[in-house]
This record gives sequence, C-alpha cells and structure tokens, in this order.
Amino acid sequence: MKYKIPQFQPFLDNREYEAIKSCFDLNWVTEGPKSKEFVDKLCKMMNVKYGVLAPNGTLSLYMALKVLGIGKGDEVIVPNFTFIASANAIDMVGAKPVFCDIQESDLHIDIKKAEKLITCRTKAIMPVHIYGMACNMDEVIEFAKKHKLKVVEDAAQAVGVNWNGKQAGTFGDIGSFSFFADKTLTTGEGGLVVTDNEELYNKLLYIRNQGRLNRGSFIHPEIGYNFRMTDLQTSIGLVQLEKFPYIVEKKAEILARYKKYLNPNLRIIEPNPNSSHIPFRVCILIPGGSQKLMEYMSENEIETRTFFYPLHKQPCYEEKSFWKIFKKKTNFDVSEKMYNEGVCLPSWVGISEEDIKYICDKINEFKL
Repeated sequence: MKYKIPQFQPFLDNREYEAIKSCFDLNWVTEGPKSKEFVDKLCKMMNVKYGVLAPNGTLSLYMALKVLGIGKGDEVIVPNFTFIASANAIDMVGAKPVFCDIQESDLHIDIKKAEKLITCRTKAIMPVHIYGMACNMDEVIEFAKKHKLKVVEDAAQAVGVNWNGKQAGTFGDIGSFSFFADKTLTTGEGGLVVTDNEELYNKLLYIRNQGRLNRGSFIHPEIGYNFRMTDLQTSIGLVQLEKFPYIVEKKAEILARYKKYLNPNLRIIEPNPNSSHIPFRVCILIPGGSQKLMEYMSENEIETRTFFYPLHKQPCYEEKSFWKIFKKKTNFDVSEKMYNEGVCLPSWVGISEEDIKYICDKINEFKL
C-alpha cells in the first residue's frame, strides 16, 4: 500500500543529480578519481589509515573475513539480533556463524553469553553496531584478546558513530560499512572496508581487483574478484559527505521531537553512555507485543517496521545441523523479546515535525 508517512525516503536532491552529471562530462563512469576522493575523505573522517570500496555492505564483510583467513571449519560469533547479511557473509567464506544473544539495555552483543560459545574452532567475533549506536568495544576487544580472536566490526549502520570518541568500525582488525539507500550516508548501493593494518590493506587491494593491483594488466598474482564501485555512486557519496553534518543535526532533532510528543511511559531505545547516537531508526518497545500497534499504524497510513528477526529462528539457519549443537549452550530470550515488542518509527531526514506529531498522536491514542 502507499503510505502517507513511509518508513524511509533517501535524502537526495539536485546536488546529487549534478554530481552524477559531472561523471558524464568527464566521461568516467567506472571506479576512478571520485572514488579515490570519496575513500580518502572517509578515511580522514574516521581517522583510519586504509580503506577500500566494496559493491555493498555484505560483500565488504565477506572481503574482511576473507583477508583475515576465516574459512571452512572456522566459527565466528555474531549477535543473534542483526540483519541476516552479517551471518550470511560468514557463511559465504565457508565458516559457521555462531549466534549470541544481546543485552536488553542497548540491543548489542552480550559478551557474558559469548563466553559459553567459545570452542577450539572459534576464530573471530563480529560485533554489530545497531541502529546508529556503538557496541561496547572495550568489552569486545578484551574478550577477543583473552580468546585470541580476530575482530571484524559490522558498522553498516554506524557511519559517524563513536565509542568513547573513536569511530565505530575502527577498533578491531578490520571494519565494514554500508552505503545502502536507507543508511545515514548513502550511495544507493556500496560498502567500505577499513583497517590500520597495511598487510590486510594489500590483501584487500588484490581481492577486490581480480587478484592484481592495477587494471589493464592481464597478469594476476593472486585469486581475486571484481568488488569495485563506480564514480557514479561515489559522486553521490561525496555530496552526502558535504551534507553529513546537517544529516546528523536533523537526526538528533527528529529523535528529540519523538521524545517530546510520545507518551513518556514508552521506552525509546538509547545507547550506552559511552556511545554517540545518530539514530538510524527511532526504536520503541511495546510491552506485550507490537503487532496490533503496527496494524493500527498501517490503518492510519503510517509505515512502521519490526526489529530484526532473530537469526536462530531464520528458516535458512534453523535446521543447519551444526547450529543444533549451540542451541543447547545458550538461549535467546532478549532477542526474541525485542523482536516481539520492538517497533521502528519513520526517521528519515526530510520528515516534518507535523508528521512526527501525527505519528506520536496515533501511538498515544492506541490502547497499549
């Protein structure tokens, strides 16, 4: 159905259109100078040494795992509460995703529960920075050092988000970002892999460019693939970077307006005090279950969205033989509760205060 207030709309205008046109003026539509400029500016903003582009966030995670040597027979601990791409990237390299429940306070991985999942095959942990908030990276790094694990950060929803003043995605061995259409900074499709490790960076250069460093050569020292982006996409990204301070400001205003108009008894998910917050979604909890409220909102032409469906219940993972072993070691009470009670409210940059008030009025008048 067509909604009066959709869940999301990208923040694009004539500036992005003109930026794409400039690629045609230069007659350069594949990965080129604009892509280099985009990566350089992102690395500077994130205070990280090296970065390479990827076609999307899923493949950026795949690249990250691949260059770390994660593969067949290995296990990677990943939150049970995340978009399925996190687990799928682990599966893509031949490893096994091992799901861990989350903390109810901020929806991030519960490190205490991760302790029970360690085996002799555990090679890495993949913390996921959820909904524009940062995971407790102090805990993650300490845990990884204790068990000698690699750290692959899924920061798809966390461009510009910091933990204790340091960009999410830059704590571990390697970090992954997404520029999908609904992300805070978008190129339509696209991803980024970052690291401070020169050896990993060089491996990334080979794997993303058919096993060679330079295009135009037909000698391929290593096995690689085509994981490039285009200047058409990164020209949009450069405009988005110019807009980014405004986007962050507007996102904060949107959250403040929801807090102003919503029933104060409703809980809005907030980050750990050591995390900054650029609300990827405005997330509320409806005690007892969210389904009836979401149906009511749809009747009033407001598009809402559930929280992530727990990975251990996904049909494609539920019957995996290896996973049945881990089901006996942990439970997923928190991620199941969050899915059943969580609602994501429209929070795109262009949403008006009038629309936010209308959304809140409908929620407040609903008999919870």
